[in-house]
Amino acid sequence: MMSTKNVGSKAAVPSKAARAVVYINGIFMGETPNPKELVDEIRKKRRFGIISSQVNVAYFPETEEIRINTDSGRARRPVVVIENKKPKLTEDYIRKLLDGEIDWNYLIEHGIVEYLDAEEEENSYIAMYLEDITEEHTHVELHPSMMLGTSANLIPFAEFNRGDRVNYGAKMVGQSIGMFTNNYPVRTDTKFNILAYPQLPLVTTKIDRVMKGHPYGQNVVVAIMAWDGYNLNDAIVMNKSSVERGLFRSFYFRTYETLKKKYWGGQEDEIGIPNPGIKGYRGDAAYNHLGSDGMIDPETPVKSDDIIISKTSPLRFLSSEDMMSDIENKRESSLTVRYGEKGIADSIFITETTDGNQMFKVRIRDKRIPEIGDKFATRHGQKGVISLLVHQEDMPFTKDGIVPDIIFNPHGIPSRMTVGQLLELIGGKASALTGEKTEASIFNAVSEDEIRKMMKEAGFRDDGKEILYDGRTGRKYEVMIFTGIAFYMKLDHMVANKIQTRGRGPVTLLTKQPTEGRSKKGGLRLGEMEQQCLIGHGAALTLNERFNSDNVSIPVCSNCGLMALHDEIKNKSQCPVCRDSEIVWITTSYAFKLLLDEMKSMLIYPRLEVEEI
Repeated sequence: MMSTKNVGSKAAVPSKAARAVVYINGIFMGETPNPKELVDEIRKKRRFGIISSQVNVAYFPETEEIRINTDSGRARRPVVVIENKKPKLTEDYIRKLLDGEIDWNYLIEHGIVEYLDAEEEENSYIAMYLEDITEEHTHVELHPSMMLGTSANLIPFAEFNRGDRVNYGAKMVGQSIGMFTNNYPVRTDTKFNILAYPQLPLVTTKIDRVMKGHPYGQNVVVAIMAWDGYNLNDAIVMNKSSVERGLFRSFYFRTYETLKKKYWGGQEDEIGIPNPGIKGYRGDAAYNHLGSDGMIDPETPVKSDDIIISKTSPLRFLSSEDMMSDIENKRESSLTVRYGEKGIADSIFITETTDGNQMFKVRIRDKRIPEIGDKFATRHGQKGVISLLVHQEDMPFTKDGIVPDIIFNPHGIPSRMTVGQLLELIGGKASALTGEKTEASIFNAVSEDEIRKMMKEAGFRDDGKEILYDGRTGRKYEVMIFTGIAFYMKLDHMVANKIQTRGRGPVTLLTKQPTEGRSKKGGLRLGEMEQQCLIGHGAALTLNERFNSDNVSIPVCSNCGLMALHDEIKNKSQCPVCRDSEIVWITTSYAFKLLLDEMKSMLIYPRLEVEEI
């Protein structure tokens, strides 16, 4: 409501600049003449537990808006409230928490700790440490690492990296293959990966300990050097002998499911090997690997399009007369392995849905050994694919016989400025030598000087450099090579899931062009830029093959220029407009013929001028 000044009243009318529009969850609710007082009152009531602790409020004087948020899905984080330059979370409260006299909810309900969302954080001035608190500060961090999420807190020495690299690293931690749960043998997720030999990182953070050792990678020996150009552009050279010993070996699981449905009229699906007369029967050989019950036996190898559960269904849209016959009105509807996948039948689950239909699930297991093109990354956002697998005897080695598992290109460091990775390499090396894990939590990591001291005490150079010898020639490299131990992650992006090729195959019904997508046996589209690239390389004849995927011959009337009709039975063509005129056959793409049809549907006359060439 708009306020007006009473005659003779001493109260001043608030200035226009002090007014603010109020939004709750983005919905306009009204205006207020005292925005600061309203915001302070809401925060006061939240801290006293009068309104929900889930409410967040923010005042933006530049746009004259108050935004109150109570909706779900907001990212919120806890901070300690400051009153009179002192945090409300005192030593007494901390002691009571440790003794179990109070819990976390007590701190929230009594306004000692509150959760801020992104908008209210704009109204706050948060101190990182207790000694930083001034009169202007409104909150103090429980710990500076609380400003990051779980994935970002797993990154060691994160404060030494550029901000975007921390972001990339956090994203790739989420893509890493590890062991996401212990009960995976009895789970039926659509698809998931399990690392065969997961390890805990030698260079750890606080969140590693909070998660009680959640494995998501392996510790590997890394040498930072160029190797004949094979690790150019972020590619990595990997030790083939290490891979053969089990390095980064993983298993890919995919679950297939089908229902034994019941239909009207008492009909239902049948699970079992079908009779040869049934529509869609695939031949005896297609069912040879199945058991007598029509289901695949555990530990049976399967490949693309192999049947794993044999099923027969009644035809759709049956009349009462059709139900009298048996074989003629059934079709084969077996469950098959997806195109492009293979593996071994791992487990078979038989259960029932809430509708009373029997459900069958088959989980396929595929062993994944690292190959050229598989993607790996460190926790610092340094990602790359395997470009070469080299036998151990050809890899560089130290005087102690240590052979690196991965050769990483030094050009990846200066432009990315991931100094944290260099510290992790030397910290991991120190951990391996001393047998103790290196603490590398953000803002609380062990110092570089301490790591150097540990290296010296172990009898190594404190800068991580070592003399390496070329395994192929036995000669010493002219420069010293920086080596260490880093925690590498195998990512979900594997060649086996992405590789795609095609010759002839299925086409779409509408355009007669190849289908789209790997799972549909689709083709790879060549656009205008690819066309220019092939011409630029002098391979113009390749385009003749690539751009003829939907070639078609169509009859055209030489008189009116419209498409004629062709009778396949009589082998005769005739123009529907001119009747007995001369018909000319032209070769063009089916997409062009489709365009002509669509133009006619919009009452546009697409006249074709044809002539002999």
